[in-house]
Amino acid sequence: MSESPPDSRAKTLNFNVGVLGHVDSGKTSLARALSSTASTAAFDKNPQSRERGITLDLGFSSFTVDFPEHLRESGGQQPYDSLQFTLVDCPGHASLIRTIIGGAQIIDLMILVVDVVKGIQTQTAECLLIGELTCPRMVVVLNKTDLLPSNKRQSAIEKMTKRLHKTLENTRFKDCPVIAVAAKPGGPDAADTEEPQGVPDLMELLKKQTYLPKRDPKGDLLMAVDHCFSIRGQGTVLTGTILQGSLAVNDTVEIPVLKVTKKIKS
Repeated sequence: MSESPPDSRAKTLNFNVGVLGHVDSGKTSLARALSSTASTAAFDKNPQSRERGITLDLGFSSFTVDFPEHLRESGGQQPYDSLQFTLVDCPGHASLIRTIIGGAQIIDLMILVVDVVKGIQTQTAECLLIGELTCPRMVVVLNKTDLLPSNKRQSAIEKMTKRLHKTLENTRFKDCPVIAVAAKPGGPDAADTEEPQGVPDLMELLKKQTYLPKRDPKGDLLMAVDHCFSIRGQGTVLTGTILQGSLAVNDTVEIPVLKVTKKIKS
């Protein structure tokens, strides 16, 4: 009897993590430090973003880790081999609040990035409110610790951590973990000579915070469109996040807002 061919289907669980916070708190630098793969609009590819020095669109990137043991023990039926974190880098500017809300709709966990020197700012509070409405779990990242005087760094981090726990005690994120990092020592324009600080510890913390998100691959397809752009020779391309159902080549899908149906080509 011949052996059965090995199962070639992907065995990677995807977990969506939103990166939110006040403008210039270092969200994009953090996403870059964590990521191994860049996707659409990642790391401020938009020329206007680079010119203005702020994130204007949702940026997508990812990194993959070994499948956490606590998820394996939680009774998941699919024998996953790895866990992919998809990072959704959201704008921080107040005028882009609709884009921020759109990004928050598709996440399983939120990273709230706080400038450790400036503390909670206007958009920090707004992002916290959005997270309370859309997301079950949160990790607070105190960024830019390299800007603190070395002899006062630890005490400043502890003081800010206590202040944040006090702020969060009446929210759904009471007792959420707080971790300190320096995603881009020296600032966004500094040479890449220094390694990010605290990022490996953050990765381990994110692994511990994961859970098996509820997905319904058998339901009708529901996909949130993230980006739409043209590629020469290919035509119009959509990228998005599948919230329900599944997609396969040659499937026919409906785009309700345009009142059209299209076939999946690749």
